Amino acid sequence: MLQHALIQRLDAQDRAWYLRLVLAESAPALTLSFWKMLTHVGGVTASILIAFIPLGFAEDAYKIAAVQAAWTLGISHLIVQVIKRNVVRVRPTERVHLIAHVRLPDRFSFPSGHSAAAMSVAFIHAFTFHSLAWPMLGIATIVGFSRVRVGAHYPGDVVIGQLIAIATGVLVLRLW
Repeated sequence: MLQHALIQRLDAQDRAWYLRLVLAESAPALTLSFWKMLTHVGGVTASILIAFIPLGFAEDAYKIAAVQAAWTLGISHLIVQVIKRNVVRVRPTERVHLIAHVRLPDRFSFPSGHSAAAMSVAFIHAFTFHSLAWPMLGIATIVGFSRVRVGAHYPGDVVIGQLIAIATGVLVLRLW
């Protein structure tokens, strides 16, 4: 019973944060365009491209980073999909009846796959490209935030997606 009450409180808090952060339907077109463009950085095409960029332009450790990023991306995506299909948390648009400003890839909200994808690639590349570490991690964090802004996810979905990515990255780096 205590666990159920805790989950309900966390869910209510998550919904309250979502309602504060999501863009209104009447948001300016430029604002919508910015957040929509940013959210696609966590999509499958962009994530794969960014993961593999070092393969074409770098040598040695940088090529290894591309392979590690691809492994982290793949494993974290698998973990996210297994959790999504077992938790079955519906998207915020179904619960609070606001529109999503982007096409939703599936019905399930928890955890955020886009957030996990962006953080997976950024986390691994941050270990190799030290001078770009903070900007990459910052962009990955903002990509996660964009998923809330465009109405696709609750903030908790984003945080857990990013934590899955980081944990997967740590595992890949340790096993490498």
